[in-house]
This record gives sequence, structure tokens and C-alpha cells, in this order.
Amino acid sequence: MTRAKIAGWAFLALFVLVGLGVVYRLVGQHVRRAAVTSPSTAWGSPAVAPTASATSSTAAAATVVDQGFLYGRITTVDGATFEGRLRFGRDEEAFWGDYFNGRKGKNPWAAYVAPERLPKTRGSFEIFGIEIPRRQRPVDLARVFMARFGDIARIEARGRNVQVTLKSGTAFDLDRLEASDFDDPVSVWDRSRGAVELDSLRIRTIELLPTVGLGSVPSRLHGTVHTQHGDFTGFIQWDREKCVGTDELEGRTANGALDLRFDTIRSIARRSPGGAVPPRLLGGNQAATVTLLDGREVVLSKTQSGDGNHGMYVDDRRYGRVLVSWDAFERLDFTPAGSGPAYGDFPLGRPLAGTVTTRDGRRLTGRLVYDLDESETTETLDASSQGVDYTIPFGLIASIALPGRDEGDTSRATVTLHDGEQLQLERTGDLGEGNAGLLIFADGRQRPEYLPWTEIEQVDFDRPAAMYPPLAELKPVGEKN
Repeated sequence: MTRAKIAGWAFLALFVLVGLGVVYRLVGQHVRRAAVTSPSTAWGSPAVAPTASATSSTAAAATVVDQGFLYGRITTVDGATFEGRLRFGRDEEAFWGDYFNGRKGKNPWAAYVAPERLPKTRGSFEIFGIEIPRRQRPVDLARVFMARFGDIARIEARGRNVQVTLKSGTAFDLDRLEASDFDDPVSVWDRSRGAVELDSLRIRTIELLPTVGLGSVPSRLHGTVHTQHGDFTGFIQWDREKCVGTDELEGRTANGALDLRFDTIRSIARRSPGGAVPPRLLGGNQAATVTLLDGREVVLSKTQSGDGNHGMYVDDRRYGRVLVSWDAFERLDFTPAGSGPAYGDFPLGRPLAGTVTTRDGRRLTGRLVYDLDESETTETLDASSQGVDYTIPFGLIASIALPGRDEGDTSRATVTLHDGEQLQLERTGDLGEGNAGLLIFADGRQRPEYLPWTEIEQVDFDRPAAMYPPLAELKPVGEKN
């Protein structure tokens, strides 16, 4: 038999095995395909606001201990319902302040901009050491979707899409293949069935509801992360996942593998170079000293698996959420703080509004769409500074000022919060060259004016009536970055 025939038969066998695996998964999970529905709503288009679902009248009210845990009702494709505490991805998102992530489909805001005015990008490729420029092409206007679970009313599978409806009634259609937090299993602690793990292919809808009394629940991780450029205090997701006391920190000591529950740990600190570190949870080529509640110290070293620490989220009330990279991290001190905000603490998002000042001195006031993407107060500005990625709800932001070319350092923008604090953030993410510009529905007009990012000098945002965290409770805490 020729090599070509052998390769062909091998490919055919692999194809059959993959197909059988898919069929096995579907049959094993007793999954039925949902009926085809009408076309989903446009990305970010307004939808009918969902009716507030009442919890059972016999359910006990949530306490401070458990009010921050995710809670909802799941309906499967075969009509079964499960209600209780939720956790996504087995050991990931568990609280109202955690984010649901995905990727938006088509961008409806682009229809307001003439194609020739959309920003362009020009890449290049290299052949035999010679850089060959590509021709200009429009920037990719597809955007990542991020929303706190506390801002969401409903998540629904619709064939190849996942529709997420916010409390405000605005609906977003996400590509199901890239709606990462929906692709993983969802665990639900049902009152009558106990703990159940549901494959995403089995789920039709998830209705998020105010948390009711849950009884015994694990503690939530909270503490202060110290960096060279400042401290951040709030609820913690270590390695972007670990967030409750029963989760484990995995590592190795001189005596072998060691897994430590987070509720036995007082602090985690970087050590100077000289030891290896668990790539999955600690990252880099640094050792880490873990101090336990009983005072013992353990030095963790490299494990056999993992691809490095992905940083730690801190729900710092001043900024919404920050992601501290391993390079910026110095020490984490854990402190108790309950389970966090309740579902009702997250008010409805409102349309962004404010005034845009252009570099030629014009001022336009009205409803805003930032980066041809963010249009509500609960959506976020994403930018970095010195190893820390900020995810700031627009409702917390008073203004964004961009330096001109003759103003010295043009690598940073000044972001002023409603509490008066100023952040000097790098021109990356939503502040970088990839920003697609702004739409301004000036004076309530139906058709907006489009301003490219390069023409904008400053954006001043109206202060919303309500936000989480409540604006009145925020106080400036020292200088940051």
C-alpha cells in the first residue's frame, strides 16, 4: 500500500472517530436540538425588558453570608428545570460581580458610518527576511462581550447563537462557539436534586434571580493585593478562577505535590529568583511563600502541568475590577468580607451620555457610543497601567482626556473618576489606536455624528443616577499608577 493510501485511510479513521465522539456526547447527555427560532436580535439592540421573576414565597431570604452567590433557574432542552446556587465552568464564576464573557456577532453601530470613514489597518508579513506591507483594510469591528452577572437577566441558547439579555432589556447575540462561559458546564445546587452538573448542550435558558437562603456555603476569597505601584483591595479570583475557600492552590514542595485549600491560607508572597513556581497557579520563574493560618510557611515549586499564572482579579470598589499580572504581583493578604453584593445591588444600565470635545474645538453633547461598541453605563473601559489591567464601568468615569502630539508624553491618557481620582492609563485597549471612534446622537437626533478616535481630545460623561458600586460610597484612596 502506498504512503498516500495509508495517509488517506488514517485520515478517514480519525474523521470517523471524531464523529463517533460527537454522537456519543450528544446521546450520553440526552440532548435534543432546540427548535429553530426567529432571527435573533441585533448585537446590542434594545429588546423587551424581561419581567422580574419572583422567587418562591416559601424560600428564606438571603443573608449577608450568601447574598453574593449566583442564583438562578435553568431550563433544559427537554423541559426539565433546576433552581439554586450556580457556578460556571465547574470551578470558575460563582458571584454576581464575576463577568460573563463571549464574542459579539455583527456590529450594528457600524451601519451609521460610511465604509470609507471607518478606521483602517495595515499589517505586514515577512519573506526571506524582507518585510512586505499588506494593503489597508478596515479594522475588525467585532468585539468581546463582558458583563457582570449582576447586570444580566437571562441567557438563552438559540441555535448557533447565545443571546444575553441585560436587566436594562438590551440583548446581545454572541457566537455560541466563542461564548466561552456558556460552552463550559454549569453546576446548580438544586434544593430537591442536590448538586447537578449540566452540559451546555443540554441548557436552553438560564434565568438569573435574586439569591435566596442557601444554608451552608463556602467562604469567598477577599484580600489586598500589593504591587510595586499600589495596593488593590476586594474580592479575589486567583489565576482568574479560584474564588472560594474550598478551591485549592496546587503546587510542589521539596517533599512532593501539595494542594492547599484557600481557606487555610493567610497570605501568598513572591520570593526572589532561585526556585521554580507552579506554572498553573503561581507562574514565572519565582518561588512563592504560602503562609497558613496556623503560622506555618510553605514554599511551593514547579508542578508538571499548566501554562503559567494568568493573574488575579480584584474587585476593587474604586475601579470595578482589575487584573494584576504575575509580573506586577508582590503579595496577597487574605481577609474575611462576606459574599459580596446581592443581585439587587446592580441597577439597570442606562445609555451613555455626555459631551465630546474635538481637537479643532467643537463640542457635541448627547447620547454616546464609545469605540463603536459600548453604549451603556454598565459596559466597561478596558486599559492597562504597569502590569495591571483595569476594567472600569463607564458609569464610574467622569472624563477621558487624550494628550495632543505637542503635549509631551502621548503614551498615556488621563481617566478621571466621579470620585475625583485620576488614573494615568496606557494607550492600550479602549484607549489605543484600535479604538474605532465615537458616535454622538447630538441634541437627541435620530442620526448620530461619527468622530474618528484621532479627532477626539476629551470625553466628559454624565454621572448616572445609580451604579454598583454606589458612587456616593466611593472615596479616593491615595495615588494610583
